[in-house]
Amino acid sequence: MTILIIGGSGKTSKPLAKLLHDANYPLLLTSRSGVVDEPYRGVKFDWHDKTTHENPFNTDQNIDRVYMIGAEAMDMAAFMNPFIDYAVTKGVKRFVFMSATTTPKGSPAMGGVHQYLAECGVDYCVLRPTWFTENFVAPLRLYGIRDESMMATAAGDGRIPFVSVDDIAEVAFRALTDEKSPNTERIIVGPELYNYDEVAAMLTDVLGRKITHQKMTTEEARKFWQQFVSEEVAEALLKMELLAADGEEQAFFDMKDKEVVIGKNHLSEYFRRPEVQKLLTKE
Repeated sequence: MTILIIGGSGKTSKPLAKLLHDANYPLLLTSRSGVVDEPYRGVKFDWHDKTTHENPFNTDQNIDRVYMIGAEAMDMAAFMNPFIDYAVTKGVKRFVFMSATTTPKGSPAMGGVHQYLAECGVDYCVLRPTWFTENFVAPLRLYGIRDESMMATAAGDGRIPFVSVDDIAEVAFRALTDEKSPNTERIIVGPELYNYDEVAAMLTDVLGRKITHQKMTTEEARKFWQQFVSEEVAEALLKMELLAADGEEQAFFDMKDKEVVIGKNHLSEYFRRPEVQKLLTKE
C-alpha cells in the first residue's frame, strides 16, 4: 500500500506526510515541479495538465489511497472527477479530500467533488475544516499584522473556532489508515471560539504592541481583497467573512454531532510559539 498526497507542499499535507512517514507508511507526494521536501519521494503533478495525471502511477504501481488538495479553480470537479475515475482504474480504493465548512456537498467549487465521491461508489472521506490557525501567518493576513498592526475583515463580531493544521492532519491520517473507511464528511473545528476583536486583543498581549481589528463594510472588504487577489477569489473570501459574521462558523462549533471533530490545539498557544512571534514582528 502506498499513499499518494496530491499537493505535497500544502498546509495540511506537510504534517500529514510526517504522521504517515513516522508510522512507516509508504508515501508519494506531488508538486507542480516534482520537487518535494526531504525525505519524501516526489513526482510532477498539475491538476490543469492532464498529461501529468499518470505520473504518480507510473512511479509507484502500489498506490491505493489518495489525499487530495483541490485544483485552483472554481469548477474543481471538471479537473478532479475525471482523475478520480482514472485513479480507480489504477487500483485506488480510498480518497480523502480537503474541502471546507463553507462548501457542503453539491455546492460550487469543492462541493462538486464531494458529491461525486459520495455517489461514485469509492471509499472516501471529505474533510470540512473551519478557518486555519496558520492563516494568520499567511501573506494575506501576515502583512497587515506585522507591518500595520491591524487586521481588516468583514467578519464583524462573528466568532470562529480557528483550527490547527496539525489537528486536521490527524483526522486525515485516520481517514486514510483506519481499516474501515468513514465514507462520510468530517467537520473539523478548533477548541475555542474567537471573534477578530478577541484575536486582536490576544495578539496585543503576545506581541507587546497594540493590534486592532478594522471592521469593514461589504463594499470596503470587496475593494480590500481585490487589491491582492482576482475578483473571483475576492468574492469567495468576502463570502466567507460575511458568513462568519452571520454566525455560520460558530454554528458548526455548536453542533452536537458525531461527524464534528474538535481539535486540541489552542490559538493562544500557537501565537506564543517563538517562530510565530518572529513572523508577526517587524524587524
